[in-house]
Amino acid sequence: MSTIDINGKVALVTGANRGIGKAITETLLENGVSKVYAAVRKPESAQPLIDKYGDQVEAIRFDLTDEASIKAAAGTASDTQIVIANAGVLRTSSALDDDAIDSIEFEMNSNVYGLMRIARAFAPVLKANGGGALVQLNSVVSVKTFPDMATYCASKAASYAITQALRAQLGEQGTAVFSVHPGPIATDMGSQAGLDDVAEPPSLVANAILKAFKTGEFHIWPDSMAKQIGDAYQSFAQNVVEAEMAEA
Repeated sequence: MSTIDINGKVALVTGANRGIGKAITETLLENGVSKVYAAVRKPESAQPLIDKYGDQVEAIRFDLTDEASIKAAAGTASDTQIVIANAGVLRTSSALDDDAIDSIEFEMNSNVYGLMRIARAFAPVLKANGGGALVQLNSVVSVKTFPDMATYCASKAASYAITQALRAQLGEQGTAVFSVHPGPIATDMGSQAGLDDVAEPPSLVANAILKAFKTGEFHIWPDSMAKQIGDAYQSFAQNVVEAEMAEA
């Protein structure tokens, strides 16, 4: 297990302007990170963070569906040592809905292809800066599908699969990879999914990531629902997902 000392480090957080991304950004800065690149589609949306933290926050344009913007961000943020891939999209479509194919294509483009674009652009940056860490927000629905949001669950299952591959590949260059699996969190996306009544604070996710940096745990289950699912999943995670296995 690889542990990460965040003190004095430079981080990049996608979707830093609100919800979980904002909580992560604030928690990093309040616990020793020297600077955060707020990677957002509209840089002006990060102004409240800049107003609060001054030059410790730099907003840069970043669109998960636009590879050119991600490559440009990697050039601008060439001193990044920690990448937290938080941004994602949700459409509540079942597998039988008329718009299901459109929904899964939309979600895959951001949630899966976006992660791959980030990894390709920032792997060399992290390597050049000593290895560092890549953190991917994957959700409990990456291991448990809910029928009313089947297409979103499928995209998160795919991003979890890519995260597992990145753990092995980036580990070879000294980059620690972490997979975060929140349950219902009080964000705009949580409201869109109709989870307001059971949602928990975004700070739980941010604090769980900090804890994982200290312990080196690959899987992160931050909230009540996540912990319940994580406890049930633990044996498979340790004995299959995290185990060294040769390909057939």
